[in-house]
Amino acid sequence: MDSPHIDKAGHTIPRVPDSCWKMVGDPGIEPGMGLPGGVTVRCRTLQPVARREGVIRPLALHSQHKFALQSVTDKAKHRCYARTETMKKPRWVIEKEAAKKASAAETIWLFGLHAVRDALLNPRRIRKRLVVTKNAADRLSDAISRADLDPEIAEPRRFPAPLDPGSVHQGAALEVKPLSWGSLEEVCGAEKRSVVVVLDRITDPHNVGAILRSAAAFGASAVIATQRHSPPETGALAKAASGALERQPYLRVRNLAEAMESLRHMGYALFGLDGEADSQLSEGLAEADGRSIALVLGAEGSGLRNKTRETCDGLVRIGISPASGSLNVSNAAAVALYAAGSASI
Repeated sequence: MDSPHIDKAGHTIPRVPDSCWKMVGDPGIEPGMGLPGGVTVRCRTLQPVARREGVIRPLALHSQHKFALQSVTDKAKHRCYARTETMKKPRWVIEKEAAKKASAAETIWLFGLHAVRDALLNPRRIRKRLVVTKNAADRLSDAISRADLDPEIAEPRRFPAPLDPGSVHQGAALEVKPLSWGSLEEVCGAEKRSVVVVLDRITDPHNVGAILRSAAAFGASAVIATQRHSPPETGALAKAASGALERQPYLRVRNLAEAMESLRHMGYALFGLDGEADSQLSEGLAEADGRSIALVLGAEGSGLRNKTRETCDGLVRIGISPASGSLNVSNAAAVALYAAGSASI
């Protein structure tokens, strides 16, 4: 008579004739051992599993991510389990899903009469809540009626919108969802000649807001910045842009050098602004010969990063008086946008 089998936990398991055993599992992927969502798992070892008429049934354990195989033989009424370890999602997948959920739930508060008025009139905006004083409601009455949004009238001294105490809201605040302008290719891939502004780690929302105003004024197709080290869409940025945020596409990309390469493939000539460059902006624009233009600006002080400089087709400078020093980045952007627009005429 066959002696009983003792498992690692000290449990006695009756011997089962060899004809009743089937080896399952292999170093690769085990068919049928699927987790929810189509994820397959690996068997850790080759393990014998008792079979009954060749049928092996999955058995869910305590966790939805743990599975076992159960089979009962005609002669031995015991169970054998081939467990697989709990499968955890990679950290980057978890972070990406969390960011997606946060983005879907995210709202921002715009404040100031100009920013709120333009957001109320923008059909692309998803508006959630409007808080205004009686005076601001009167001044925004036309925009409020067109937005079809019931305002909450508040006392000036007890303004309930969750704004920074230093925010100059002028009695108007609007809760909205961030704008979605589409991909880089959708916004900048037009066949006609266009101009875009590329910002390399410019973090001051007042400078970026002023650049958005200039870009909107001179008809730029987009202002492009990085997801990190650039201001997101906030009330402070919208107020600095003075309504231009509603009209001017503002794209934030993961990798600036890759975005610049994409612009090059779309036919753009990339010019980085550098106060010490040998060529002037006018000379670079003349060499572009009618191509679309990407004006690349760096942060004040540090300027363009090395990788950004290397990705540009050329470095150019704005011709100013040596005695004046240098221009503020938002002023430099305005001058460059005007020059680029004039070169196309």
